[in-house]
Amino acid sequence: MSRIGKKPVELPAGVTASVSGQTVEVKGPKGTRRFTATDDVTITLDGSTITVAPRGASKRARQQWGMSRSMVQNLVTGVTQGFRKELEINGVGYRAQVQGKVLKLALGYSHDVDFEIPEGVTVTAPKQTEIVVEGIDQQLVGQVAANIREWRGPEPYKGKGIKYKDEYIFRKEGKKK
Repeated sequence: MSRIGKKPVELPAGVTASVSGQTVEVKGPKGTRRFTATDDVTITLDGSTITVAPRGASKRARQQWGMSRSMVQNLVTGVTQGFRKELEINGVGYRAQVQGKVLKLALGYSHDVDFEIPEGVTVTAPKQTEIVVEGIDQQLVGQVAANIREWRGPEPYKGKGIKYKDEYIFRKEGKKK
């Protein structure tokens, strides 16, 4: 039995949801999000709660049950609070700044890296060594943060590169004489 799937999703004040077939649409103060579930689950709206139930006892139906409930919860969280990833830049001369719809990164290459900011997310650089990615779509926020980090991932010897704020970099010892 899915422990996550059993819990109903509560809709906070100011959030409206509509269920039509397998599609759930949630509207809130930050915007509108929608999710289409597979035919293995049934989604019902009862007042201010959304419940997800499997349509059978198959393994796939049980897998989709918990996943679909988590996706609906992420819709509600996205339109109320939004999602946020914080990145930190370490290294001499490494810095970032936002110019319009482009994130300019100086990462030790012979040229600056111009990262186009996609629609649906906002990228800010409060300091030269910090990048904040925010949006209402958890998958898009995480993917944009991963794409930025990919330009210069943290290395284990000096810790230089772009890392997540809460990430721990396992440090290695250098060469010995």
